[in-house]
Amino acid sequence: MTKTSTQYRAIISACQALFAKKTRDYGTAWRVLRLPSITDQIYIKAQRIRSIQEKGQQKVDDPIRDEFIGIVNYCLIALIQLKLGETGPMEMKEEEVVPLYDEAAAETRMLLENKNHDYGEAWREMRISSMTDIILMKLLRV
Repeated sequence: MTKTSTQYRAIISACQALFAKKTRDYGTAWRVLRLPSITDQIYIKAQRIRSIQEKGQQKVDDPIRDEFIGIVNYCLIALIQLKLGETGPMEMKEEEVVPLYDEAAAETRMLLENKNHDYGEAWREMRISSMTDIILMKLLRV
């Protein structure tokens, strides 16, 4: 579990760095998004990944890795939105919103660790394309 926790923290650190940068650049404009709009953004990113996987090539040079980072960030944004609700502040400073991001990421880490305990990290043996399909499947449930 230590390897997974270390890797999780490294990935979240990269995702959080981009989230913080975008917060500095654009503020918390994402606060205007309703949950269906956030899930649509996740869908668009997952669908692009799947399309590139199926076609075996891409015409836009944006790396697939960036799409996965976007998925992580939009998922954490959704959790923050659920916590703040519609009555929460629209504009927030970086030093206010990053702790909320970290809190949501910590909650997901705990869920990952609990599931890893029960499933024995089976996800490590999955194909990336299967993970993309599962993301799309879960979005269709929303």
